[in-house]
Amino acid sequence: MKRIPWLACMAFVLAAGPVAADVTIISQSALTPTTSLYTNVYGTPMVTTGGGNAANVGAVDGRNDDGFRGPISFGFTLANFFGNDYLSFYLNNNGNISFNQGISAFTPVGPQGQPQPIISPFFADVDTRGARSGLVYYDVTSVANQAVLTWDHVGYFGAHDNLLDTFQLVVRGSDYNIPTGEGQIGFFWNAMQWETGDASGGSGGFGGSPAAIGFGDGFSNGFVLEGSTQNGISRVVNNQYIWFNINAGGDPTPVITPVPEPETYALMLAGLGLLAGVARRRQKRLKA
Repeated sequence: MKRIPWLACMAFVLAAGPVAADVTIISQSALTPTTSLYTNVYGTPMVTTGGGNAANVGAVDGRNDDGFRGPISFGFTLANFFGNDYLSFYLNNNGNISFNQGISAFTPVGPQGQPQPIISPFFADVDTRGARSGLVYYDVTSVANQAVLTWDHVGYFGAHDNLLDTFQLVVRGSDYNIPTGEGQIGFFWNAMQWETGDASGGSGGFGGSPAAIGFGDGFSNGFVLEGSTQNGISRVVNNQYIWFNINAGGDPTPVITPVPEPETYALMLAGLGLLAGVARRRQKRLKA
């Protein structure tokens, strides 16, 4: 049996390039249908403080391309997100929030969008300059220990408003009393009509490099929804939502709403039938 010398092995590893990122796939089966966002309280339109192409920094109407705003205080601590605590975030026009710095990038790089701490409900080339496009909003004051970020009927680059996407991100602090079936981080999508901007290789809102959905730790590791950055991702999340909790290791894990087994449904139906029979018998006695 031949042995590879240690130095030769190291040379092979270095020549092969960096170790592949550790990316966990979140199954589409974790999604739950919905026809509404988490809340219809959107808060304040985003006025950009930085960004790239046509960021329109400081423009009070909030219309921009590749802009961002931040840092914005959560008003609470997002604890243990990939092992780090965050008091503030950057709201990026292109469908995500990031930590430590804003993002003007418009084409997702890697499964979750960018190699920095990021939460991406729908990282794609949002462009709100079209007349029919809505805006990006943030609300960090309406409910204690909760931030809501909303992309309301937004268009895509370059200034297209023939197709519009509506989605929302909910982030909660450790002091929020989370109801059963919900979580610390929520992604909500309504009508999702496009997934790629023209500068990302798209045409008519599709093709090229589609949107990324998921979480990144800043080192290209993270968690992404099955189908992220693949054609058809807008159809996957159309009228869906999903909640996540951050586990002890700092990883976001889906909150799965239990679905009754077929046997449970049968028992429920049998119980309803029994109650209906009892009610009919009581009615007959009363008539007598």
